[in-house]
Amino acid sequence: MTLDVEAPEPPELSPTTNVDEYDDVEVQGEDYRRDELQEYLEEGAWERSFDEWAEHTELDESEWEIVLDLELVAEFDFFWDDFADRVGYHAPGLPEDWREREIHPDIDSWGTVSAINASLTEFGQIVCDVLKEEYIDWEGNYEAPDDLPDY
Repeated sequence: MTLDVEAPEPPELSPTTNVDEYDDVEVQGEDYRRDELQEYLEEGAWERSFDEWAEHTELDESEWEIVLDLELVAEFDFFWDDFADRVGYHAPGLPEDWREREIHPDIDSWGTVSAINASLTEFGQIVCDVLKEEYIDWEGNYEAPDDLPDY
């Protein structure tokens, strides 16, 4: 299935966001290189990633409209994980109490919530892969200690 919509603007990555606040992320290090990642997103990594994702996503246009209405795209965060030598990310999602909070009139099932959350997670991973494979030319600075055992 293909989602035939325009790519939204990339999120604004805040250099002051602390990744320790995310429940779904574990990062060691403190230099998240968000300024450089922001440049790469704006130079084309975001749109390239979106196009790749949109070709294969299971989301339909009405579900994508929910994402846009709730401004979930702006909640993405990307950061450099020096220890793991990778781009990490935090994907936005709909909360478990979506029904009680009545966050959007077109959300009427767990299927919709699950589809949106899973699709945004997939999109975040594609963005990370595109950044790492096509834009980033630096390597992690982590150096293993000399006393690690040989296996």
